[in-house]
Amino acid sequence: MFSLALKNLLFYKGRTLTTFLLSLCSTVLFVVYVAFMDGSHESMLKNSLSIYTGAIQVMQEGHHENPSYDTLLEDLPSVMQTLKNIEGIRAYTPRLESFALLSSEEDSVGAMVTGIVPESEALVSRLKEALVKGRYLDSEDSNGLYMGEELAKRLGVDLGDEIALVGSATDYSFAAERFQIIGLFRTGLFEFDASSAFVNKAYFDALMLSETMASSIVVTVDDLEKAETVAGEIAGQMPSRVEVLTWKKLMASMVQAMEVDSLFGYISMGLFFIVVFFVIMIFGFINISGRIRELGLLRALGVHSYEILKLLLLESAILAFASVLAGTLIGAYLAYFYEVNPIIIKGMAETYKAYGIISDEVPTRFDLFTIAWNAMVVLLLNFLAILYPVYYIRQFTPTEAMRHV
Repeated sequence: MFSLALKNLLFYKGRTLTTFLLSLCSTVLFVVYVAFMDGSHESMLKNSLSIYTGAIQVMQEGHHENPSYDTLLEDLPSVMQTLKNIEGIRAYTPRLESFALLSSEEDSVGAMVTGIVPESEALVSRLKEALVKGRYLDSEDSNGLYMGEELAKRLGVDLGDEIALVGSATDYSFAAERFQIIGLFRTGLFEFDASSAFVNKAYFDALMLSETMASSIVVTVDDLEKAETVAGEIAGQMPSRVEVLTWKKLMASMVQAMEVDSLFGYISMGLFFIVVFFVIMIFGFINISGRIRELGLLRALGVHSYEILKLLLLESAILAFASVLAGTLIGAYLAYFYEVNPIIIKGMAETYKAYGIISDEVPTRFDLFTIAWNAMVVLLLNFLAILYPVYYIRQFTPTEAMRHV
């Protein structure tokens, strides 16, 4: 039966080639489309997390919803020591965030001023890499200020200028100091660059009376997909009233945006599947309709209808497996190639910077599991598309089939 099915496919070369190419192109397009969709989401997420947020944050309970000095982590050394013993953590660093008024000779602007540990901060964020002028902070800096380029423009200042900071210490006493701008950074996120400034935490702690305190501890992990597992391990070793949040909670708005984008992507794919299904089915129907007399002759010669059904399904299976396998290999290669060599769309980062896109690169995501289920979906469509043509051919008796024109 297999050899007969193969001979039939080779005999009807034009029909076979057309069906093969149709299924192959559908598979390639589906695999590459999903790879680009997943790749863009992954790239956007990693870019956003690496700028400032991090994969996990450890903070006092309630601080995320209501950030204030009343919800600071107060036993910072103990919490930091606990993190040293947890596997899966790549790096971590404490931060002390405070809203303050920054004033220059030209203007005054409210901004988030954050005390950071320069060396460990460089391991969890891109602040150091985002430097555009001057230098990054170091552990010896006292009143040096590392400022967003857009914030400097709003204040009308530049490298080397002095800024007055007026704010509140952790005991709600008055805090004021003059800082000198030592560096300007640009992350690509306009709002962040227009409202953020950083100082050495050791010096900031003395000013804010916060030597053993932090707003949060930012943690990066070896594998982002295991962030929830690592967060669970951290939470299990933390004292009461300390909560551990992953990026899914910290960046809930971005998660929702990606889910909505994925939803529309799957709707588009659904429409694509419908088109592919009906095209394959119609073409299969035309093919089988053209062979009614041939199949009627086989039944007249004593071939059971079950054997004919088996023959048609076997022909479809050979074509489907061959085309889907070829399409999967081509699609997988393209997904891998564009993951290593992303497509560059000039100006994309500038257009979509509000959504966390800070690069003009459009990468794919090469994932064998995703590629496998993509291939299985197209393979299933091929089998479903042949059901109606087979049902149609079985309605004819041998005599009707042999007289069919």
